[in-house]
Amino acid sequence: MLRLFLGFMTVLLLVSCTSKKEEALLQVYTDKINYHKHLQQTEKAILYDNNASAAILTASYLFAPTKDKNDSRPEVFIVAVQFDDAESQSIDFKASKVTEAQSEFILTLEGQKASKVKSLAKGDARLKDISFVTPWGKYYEVTFPHTAKKQFKLNFESKSYGKSTLSFAKVAKFVYTKKGF
Repeated sequence: MLRLFLGFMTVLLLVSCTSKKEEALLQVYTDKINYHKHLQQTEKAILYDNNASAAILTASYLFAPTKDKNDSRPEVFIVAVQFDDAESQSIDFKASKVTEAQSEFILTLEGQKASKVKSLAKGDARLKDISFVTPWGKYYEVTFPHTAKKQFKLNFESKSYGKSTLSFAKVAKFVYTKKGF
């Protein structure tokens, strides 16, 4: 009888303690679920000038899967740009032939220029769930035409500092990685 009572009390103690911690953990997770989803689709590119960074670009791919097989929504990114040189404070998302010669930094998705670019203020609601918000960065919502590819590359390039490529996918990235065995 004593063993049964001690066993019952032990089970009751374990269940009551874990449920409180579990509820708190689940609450924290549900509060930050969008933050973690965006973090999984975030990449960073750095262009260097003699082992020092010249420009840093961080992009989060905003894609919500749907059941529609013929999804033709445009590709939308939240992009943060930080320049080390005060004179290089511009990036050309929608470079035309006239401005392309003047632009130092260009951003393309699979060779295509952006179709729409919107500058975001520091207090914008879209930046609430983005992980890389800093006081010194400039933020943009960049929209590219739809791509049918499931895996694609965002190219950040400069005439002076070279090129960096960010890889994104419409499904989990581990699907495209090589197996360990």
